[in-house]
Amino acid sequence: MSREILINITPMETRVALVENGVPQEISIERNQKRGLVGNIYKAIVVRVLPGMQAAFLDIGEERTAFLHVDDLHHPDAESGQKADIQQLLRTGQQILVQVIKDPISSKGARLTAQLSLASRYLVYMNGNDHIGLSQRIEDEQERERLKEIIETTATESGLGEGGGFIVRTAADAVEASALQSDMRYLHRLWLHIESSKSEAKAPCCIHEELPLYKRALRDMASDEVEKILVDSREVLDKLTSFANKFSPEIANLIEHYPGERPLFYLHGIEDEIAKALHRSVPLKSGGHLVIDQTEAMTTVDVNTGAFVGHRNLEETIYKTNLEAAVAVARQLRMRNLGGIIIVDFIDMQSAEHRRQVLRSFEKALGRDRAKTAISGVTELGLVQVTRKRTSESLGQVLCEGCPTCDGRGSIKSAETVGYEVLREILRVARAYECDQLRVLACHAVIERLLDEDSAQVADLEAFIGCTIQFRAESLFIRDQFDIIPV
Repeated sequence: MSREILINITPMETRVALVENGVPQEISIERNQKRGLVGNIYKAIVVRVLPGMQAAFLDIGEERTAFLHVDDLHHPDAESGQKADIQQLLRTGQQILVQVIKDPISSKGARLTAQLSLASRYLVYMNGNDHIGLSQRIEDEQERERLKEIIETTATESGLGEGGGFIVRTAADAVEASALQSDMRYLHRLWLHIESSKSEAKAPCCIHEELPLYKRALRDMASDEVEKILVDSREVLDKLTSFANKFSPEIANLIEHYPGERPLFYLHGIEDEIAKALHRSVPLKSGGHLVIDQTEAMTTVDVNTGAFVGHRNLEETIYKTNLEAAVAVARQLRMRNLGGIIIVDFIDMQSAEHRRQVLRSFEKALGRDRAKTAISGVTELGLVQVTRKRTSESLGQVLCEGCPTCDGRGSIKSAETVGYEVLREILRVARAYECDQLRVLACHAVIERLLDEDSAQVADLEAFIGCTIQFRAESLFIRDQFDIIPV
């Protein structure tokens, strides 16, 4: 499988696309005036401790206070399995070093942890934890033993592991010892810098900022399968090349400048894919389609056969559609960066073997996702439950805002419904005010409805209240907005 990383730079934002075999799989967007906070380390002030929730709100210097749960604190009882009391660990006004693990989303502030970590190309350093862990995606037992021995030996002999531990990332598979040791030294130096900055900094403030998106893409996305990294800015090209030479020399020669007049994202069809990723419906090649609805609590995905009728029987049609949908759903989760609880409603299948094959295909497709995913089972109703780690806003939340007309509901009242509301309100106003005439202001669709289909009811109402009713269409009124003025 061939992979390419495309980096589009403008003064307003940075966009990164991961393309596999010519098909975009991931889109990341970072607005220059609204950069994400995940990975940033802050010297924060405890604003409020909530014993009932076993949590606290902290001021990190951002617009909204951030949330810290007791489970994300260092406490002496953690290893023994005993529950800690937040009131014994934190007090109002206390200053503490914390790291953002989830960006502010919607009305919620950032989510914090006091268990700090720093990531490099091959390793993650964890302060206050002497554990050495390895990515589960490194499956070869001999390689796992080799990597663990390198980290343990280096940490012991050089003292780089004092006060902390390491997690070996997937990218470290088959990497030479010298590269791992270089990463360990880099993370150690970075942690010492944070420690020295901590004492001088005045809370609340940020004392360590995560890398910009284009550098994170190089650190987190670049793997052995990546054949090319294209960037359309010479300035950023120089920064990326310097960054790669320092931390990942083996990928420095993959970075190329794209000088073409045609925009990079248009050339590779990324712009069209971004537009499609904002649609509710996703067509499948077979003629079926997915319907994706993102809500505050969860995301639901419904699989439909649509125009696909199959060649043999209904069961074959359903099975083929579900197999295609399993791969498509996994890709859409990555493309749209959908996180949290996800419920997938595959079409019901009679065959137990078909159900197993579809679930296996879905698991395999999810296995390529860089975000942590887990299928937690199939409900009694046949719904597949998935969780995907959410650390930042989805693509839709980054690019869109709530509709001012429907207030984010995704639907508006019909002209008929609003027309009936107008007639009821006319009756109320006529009883409250003595007048010879009432003027109704509403949107064009509602006025048209009242003067056409509902004209008989309007005439009866005029006779009943003994008052003339005038109608005027207002182009600036939304569907359910109207005014009734006694004249």
